[in-house]
Amino acid sequence: MRVLIQRVSEASVTIADSVSGQIGPGLLILLGVEDADTDEDIDWLCGKISRLRIFSDAEGKMNLSVTDIDGGLLVVSQFTLFASTKKGNRPGFTRSAGPAVAIPLYERFVARLSAEAGRPVATGEFGADMQVALVNDGPVTIWMDSRDRE
Repeated sequence: MRVLIQRVSEASVTIADSVSGQIGPGLLILLGVEDADTDEDIDWLCGKISRLRIFSDAEGKMNLSVTDIDGGLLVVSQFTLFASTKKGNRPGFTRSAGPAVAIPLYERFVARLSAEAGRPVATGEFGADMQVALVNDGPVTIWMDSRDRE
């Protein structure tokens, strides 16, 4: 399971001219799922995300978590995070889980993150054509992979 986390001043997801999810200051989380992912991957990532200290404290140091600042959370499914660009110029997506596997894992990820953070999580819609708008704050962008726990 992979996530690309962006600290944002605001972010939203629009589907067919209708806003599906929207947050103010907080985290936009792009989520990629592969067939080998399990609830253990979900637990590890959600715990890290909810406790990740990337918001400024009173001294301007990145010392506060999204939970500490009562920030928003927006999760958007992003199968392209598992793109392979090894061969040719068109990316391959064979590592990305198909909907039968990915949708339940995506839903469990959102539910677990909501429980960890103690607040609702805004979302896009799995598999939809979405327009994501954001104002990256900092900019701060962090990549995490549950198979490469750095």
